[in-house]
Amino acid sequence: MAVVETVLARVPAPLRSLLVRHRELLKFAVVGSTTFVVDNGVWYLLKLTVLDTKPTTAKAIAIIVATIASYVLNREWSFRTRGGRERAHEATLFFLVSGVAIAINLVPLYTSRYVLDLEVPHVSLLVQEVADFTSGSIIGMLLAMAFRFWGFRRWVFPDELGHHRRDTTAEEPARSG
Repeated sequence: MAVVETVLARVPAPLRSLLVRHRELLKFAVVGSTTFVVDNGVWYLLKLTVLDTKPTTAKAIAIIVATIASYVLNREWSFRTRGGRERAHEATLFFLVSGVAIAINLVPLYTSRYVLDLEVPHVSLLVQEVADFTSGSIIGMLLAMAFRFWGFRRWVFPDELGHHRRDTTAEEPARSG
């Protein structure tokens, strides 16, 4: 039994039907949570060491690393029953949508640091770090996540290309049984 089925078996029936109905969004959120940890781990590692004077550059690099992990996880798990394009075409679209999402993610951090001047020496180090986290990892990430979910479903893994994939997956247990 897969992990998802094990978890769903323990959820009360009314909530289970809601989760099943929105399983793509739920899987996308799990992937997002995982890449959130990757993104922030890389960002703070870079920001507190080699890129301490360039937080936006550090954030951009962290987002790129997390985006690569996101592609693999979304392709193989979240949207595995969608899509159907040639892999190179699909990857190109994924990274184009993600590139726009990176820009969306960086706007709040850039605004916080360079428009609102929420950086040392204008504010304390604590205020700077709280503003960076709030703008770069909360506001920016939420805006980018909404755009990515919409863009991935619309262009990268469209449902109309996934019908064959779902039909083939549904037939496999019947063939082996």
